Amino acid sequence: MAKLSIIAWSGTADKLYPVAILTSAAAASGWEVEVFFTFWGLLAISKNYMPKTMERISSDYTQFASAVGSAIQSVGLPPWWELLKQAKEMGKVKIYACSTTMDLLKLKREDLADFVDDVVGAASFLERSSDANVTLFI
Repeated sequence: MAKLSIIAWSGTADKLYPVAILTSAAAASGWEVEVFFTFWGLLAISKNYMPKTMERISSDYTQFASAVGSAIQSVGLPPWWELLKQAKEMGKVKIYACSTTMDLLKLKREDLADFVDDVVGAASFLERSSDANVTLFI
């Protein structure tokens, strides 16, 4: 079985959607997927922050923010976190939160979205993803 590992470090919609879409595509293709949310990506999977990610886009592309938002609505694309949930239902997908970043941001396990499987350190994620066929940093 092929395996995809993604390190999700951004908390903006223009990066979270690719994480979710690639995870979904890989799960639908029978791939195993491991996603490690760290730094602003970790903040994005906190319950209080998730809705705000739909409004945010990378500062390099703020001029496209309203166009991206309109395009997402016009095609009926669900929020990126719903795509991740669907991918988990479809296949072997694991979502991890970075323990060190949780400490830095003063987050607790109960602050995280319900689709998060575990809180792990970088070394644990590296071990779990060491056999990945494809590794992405988004």
